[in-house]
Amino acid sequence: MQRWVDRLHRAEDGLLVILLSSMIVLAGTQIFLRNFFDSGFVWIDPLLRILVLWLGLIGATVASRHNKHIRIDLLSRYFERNTHRLIQALVGQVSAWTCLVVAWYGFDWIKLDYDDGMTSIAGLPAWAVEIIVPLAFALIGLRYLLRSLLWARRYCLHLKVNARRSQ
Repeated sequence: MQRWVDRLHRAEDGLLVILLSSMIVLAGTQIFLRNFFDSGFVWIDPLLRILVLWLGLIGATVASRHNKHIRIDLLSRYFERNTHRLIQALVGQVSAWTCLVVAWYGFDWIKLDYDDGMTSIAGLPAWAVEIIVPLAFALIGLRYLLRSLLWARRYCLHLKVNARRSQ
């Protein structure tokens, strides 16, 4: 199982590098062509928008892997460590289920575009461009679901240890 997780991490990291490098090269090329030749490729700008979507969502999956998502952390300093674990478990559950609902409806959206034969840039099927939305949210949701279970387990283990000490 760990081998598959490692492969997923390498795929995410590699895809980030490829997407960002492609964006830099394409945007630089477009700027160069516009400034020096008063021309450019019509397809670069829509492709860059698609790449930004993919880069942002894959970046979000990597952030969730490291638990480095944006969060509002106003109250954690006022609670003891174990209470903070319980709060993390609850927030993780809410985050997980929110992401999984977005993924569920994202797959419905993809199915509609697939059934309707929608196309995107250069005749590319729209579902192929949009598939990153439900996939990324499903992965983020799964990660937060598993992480929240880990936090809840640590909370319960801490309670057991404290109960044994007080006896």
